[in-house]
Amino acid sequence: MGSIKLKNIKVFAYHGCLEEEGKIGSDYSVDLKVKGDLSNSGKSDELADTIDYVHLNNIVKEEMALRSKLLESVAERINNRVLKEIILVQKVTVSVSKINPPIGGNVAMVSVTRSKSR
Repeated sequence: MGSIKLKNIKVFAYHGCLEEEGKIGSDYSVDLKVKGDLSNSGKSDELADTIDYVHLNNIVKEEMALRSKLLESVAERINNRVLKEIILVQKVTVSVSKINPPIGGNVAMVSVTRSKSR
């Protein structure tokens, strides 16, 4: 078993419950961690035998582009797609963070973390 992490994927998106969030958008940061059997790729040195982090990054970017009211929904979609599309992944954990959320205070970010296993 091994893990692959993508840290601080920066994305501009339009999530949120407020109408203006859907118009002006906001900066987001996404962290993704997957676990799976990486032993074959360690021996073969072939991309086809591992979990492709380019594919993981593309899933994050595509799902972040679809507007949602809640970060929980975005995280759920990312987890579902990773497990559906990448058979080697046994567990996925994603954290979606909204930078400078409009909550009437000095808060650097709000994050939601979700995990899912086969």
